[in-house]
Amino acid sequence: MASPLSPEHASAARSVRTRVWLSRLAPYLFLAPALLVLGLTIFYPALNAFYLSFTQFEFDITQPPAWVGTANFQRLVRDPIFWQTLRNTLLYLICVVPILVTLPLGLAILVNRALPGIGGFRAAFYTPVVISMVVAGIAWRWLYAETGLLNQLLRWLGLSEAGVPWLTSPQLALFSVMAVTIWKGLGYYMVIYLAGLQAIPADLYEAGAIDGSTGWKKHWDITVPLMQPYLLLVAVISAISATKVFEEVFVMTQGGPRNSSKTMVYYVYERAFQDLELSYACTIGLVLFLIILGLSVLRLMLRSESPDLPG
Repeated sequence: MASPLSPEHASAARSVRTRVWLSRLAPYLFLAPALLVLGLTIFYPALNAFYLSFTQFEFDITQPPAWVGTANFQRLVRDPIFWQTLRNTLLYLICVVPILVTLPLGLAILVNRALPGIGGFRAAFYTPVVISMVVAGIAWRWLYAETGLLNQLLRWLGLSEAGVPWLTSPQLALFSVMAVTIWKGLGYYMVIYLAGLQAIPADLYEAGAIDGSTGWKKHWDITVPLMQPYLLLVAVISAISATKVFEEVFVMTQGGPRNSSKTMVYYVYERAFQDLELSYACTIGLVLFLIILGLSVLRLMLRSESPDLPG
């Protein structure tokens, strides 16, 4: 039988266990404030929104939400405006993402040169990124106006006397909003590509020049294959951003004309804060959440496979 510990040894053992327990608890104590804020601002609202999507919520503090099961989802399936906003959102993805994947790469290649004043060009391309989307939307709305700069330029060139209804035509409104998203995102994705380009050794281009790979051909043979992880990353990030587009639509078109530029996020806002149908808005938001979750998981997978990628 083991002899019992002396009081001194027992006290020392308890002190060691206490220190070990505190050392294990310390990281969680540091994380507790952040976890509390995240829980109150993100996790609890998200879970509550999930619950509300199965209820009928009335703005009456004396009446709890009434459980309706899948009624909101059945209504969603029959809602033509929802399907139109879903098509608009998917069209946004199809049109905007390829441009934001390819065009910023070309800009990054152009500014990735050791030339006098090249920093000014980089800053000029990046300036739209730091401009508020509200300010950018108002400015572009003025440009798109009937008497705006774009229509005045078309009249001066003799291309259109009546002007182009950029924001009032159901066929053009969504594409006009897309142009603002592309203009604002070019500089951001250019910087991501620039970081990747500067990590490519110059020796590879010198070796490629010996094999006859010069001019733009060297970028096709060397740059594009080595930048593939960055291309995939930008594709996922721009897809998530295009799925969540809201400010451009809110400032420029309010979803019109005839819902032609209404996206899913704007439809959630419209149902929740204009029509006060909070439960139905949560149902739409749940579908949007699943789409963004899939894109986010894809981004995390790319990040784990390429740990050197930025962001």
